Amino acid sequence: MKKDDKVIEKKEKIESPWTVAWKRLKKNKLSMAGLYIIIALILIAIIGPIVYPQSWETTDLVNTFAKPSSEHLLGTDNVGRDVLARLMYGGRISLAVGFIAVSISVAIGTILGIVAGYYGGIVDTIIMRIVDIFLCFPFLPLLLMVSAMMSDNSVAPDKRMYIVMVIIGVLSWPSLCRLVRGQILSLREQEFMQAAEALGLSDRRKMFVHLLPNTLASIIVSATLGIGSAILTESALSFLGLGVTPPTPTWGNMIQAANDAYALQFQPWLWMPAGVCIFLTVMSINLFGDGLRDALDPKLKV
Repeated sequence: MKKDDKVIEKKEKIESPWTVAWKRLKKNKLSMAGLYIIIALILIAIIGPIVYPQSWETTDLVNTFAKPSSEHLLGTDNVGRDVLARLMYGGRISLAVGFIAVSISVAIGTILGIVAGYYGGIVDTIIMRIVDIFLCFPFLPLLLMVSAMMSDNSVAPDKRMYIVMVIIGVLSWPSLCRLVRGQILSLREQEFMQAAEALGLSDRRKMFVHLLPNTLASIIVSATLGIGSAILTESALSFLGLGVTPPTPTWGNMIQAANDAYALQFQPWLWMPAGVCIFLTVMSINLFGDGLRDALDPKLKV
């Protein structure tokens, strides 16, 4: 009887959905490896320029195109600046562009998607037609055109990154908006929304307190995968001279050093480190995003 009583009194530990998702994520070795690489790159970008003795701004015209050595671990560029120092500082800008551009995109796409899905009718029609207009144009040519129009030589090079963030964020929201709208259209017919209606809750509370949390899984996954895309987009713009321009370093404009066959073949320290950083960042974010998508899928078993 005592054993039976213990079995009856034993309570199952109820875990939150986020705890379950974290346990699922930890089982995915590739996703966890991607997460560790992302964290390592962020820490290097933040702490590296502080502790590394060389400055990313200091030029040395006597010591240009120097090969990697004990003094300059990754060599120097065409005006004698330390490549490793510029790589770490450039990581700050490239990662910041990725995260902030996605934040702008998520904010716009989520709000418009919720409003369109909840209200429907003429509101939904107007927002979806705007989305269709954005999606009618190829993303990269449109991005290049807007970047060229907004590029102004009077803007300081270190301020150009803010323009790049805004452009990428403003042009990247339509896909997320359609995704959120589709989920809201389904969720608003559920029983919990009928209960919210019976309680007389305001539209704002219904949208952002009851509907939004049920779409967070898709939003988080979309945002995670979007960071890698934003970093690649910034790199492409900077490589073409329409993004952040020198002397402010980014991984994209550092790769621009490989604009001739000689540098490509005989000076790999100028462009290869930045290329490797972009590859590692985008690959690790995609691995983490894929694992996060699987972990947040309620249909999967723990």
